[in-house]
Amino acid sequence: MKVKPAPGLKVRDPVLKDYLPDEGREVGDFDLYYIRRLRDGDVVLVDEAASVADTKDVE
Repeated sequence: MKVKPAPGLKVRDPVLKDYLPDEGREVGDFDLYYIRRLRDGDVVLVDEAASVADTKDVE
């Protein structure tokens, strides 16, 4: 799954020891850390179909 920080938040990646980029990062589908962050509203899922469509519009 691909997640990005919720608007106005910075979320630290516990593995890479940095902040999630605003465009999002691919993480494990069963990663309990990110499942909890999703449930708490700290991160949101990135819609892959929308990001691909946006890229095609630019070209």
